[in-house]
Amino acid sequence: MNFTRRDFLAGTSALTVAAAIAAALPLNALGFSDTAHAQANADLMKAGPMGDQAQGAADAPVTIIEYASMTCSHCATFHTTVYPELKSRYIDTGKVRYILREFPLDPLAAGAFMLARCAGDGAYYQMVDTLFAQQKQWAFVQNPIPPLLNIAKQNGFTEQRFEQCLSDQKMLDAIEDVRQRGAKLGVTSTPTFFVNGKIQKGAMTIEELEKQIQPFLKAS
Repeated sequence: MNFTRRDFLAGTSALTVAAAIAAALPLNALGFSDTAHAQANADLMKAGPMGDQAQGAADAPVTIIEYASMTCSHCATFHTTVYPELKSRYIDTGKVRYILREFPLDPLAAGAFMLARCAGDGAYYQMVDTLFAQQKQWAFVQNPIPPLLNIAKQNGFTEQRFEQCLSDQKMLDAIEDVRQRGAKLGVTSTPTFFVNGKIQKGAMTIEELEKQIQPFLKAS
């Protein structure tokens, strides 16, 4: 994937690009033997080239890994409505360790993730939250550069830093590596969650998440 500023302006709809990518992804049957299941969990827990952006206690009894795309409307709905509840009830209380991983469905989503990474470790989730909250202002417009630049400036970027970030091919390659690893684990759409290794596809309500989380809390 060669991502440049021109990709933002190419005029190809996110849905068309997403469909093309999804069609090219390998589909896993996920019918693992015990040995293969253990290897799959080891592969799942392996961080990408830039490391994971994790929230919550390292020794939390539950680990939730979400694969998301910044241009996915279902992901935005989850992050603006469900994620705050998940964070306050479980992440901030040490019960859940949460990791968001990049699974961009189009170049624009990849660029948004690059901006989040460029914001720095301490501001990654702040930038992600802002991008999801304002998704309609930049993800579904003809020219996303001005609103993205405005969001970046609100989060401490200069225009030069903004341009440099979106031109970082090494970072883009690292994000693509995370996407490809996710595809090998069976991720074919966003959002996809892994709750202590168990895959859950599609947006989840806080009640649905709690049904997955609670058994592990009772056993700990």
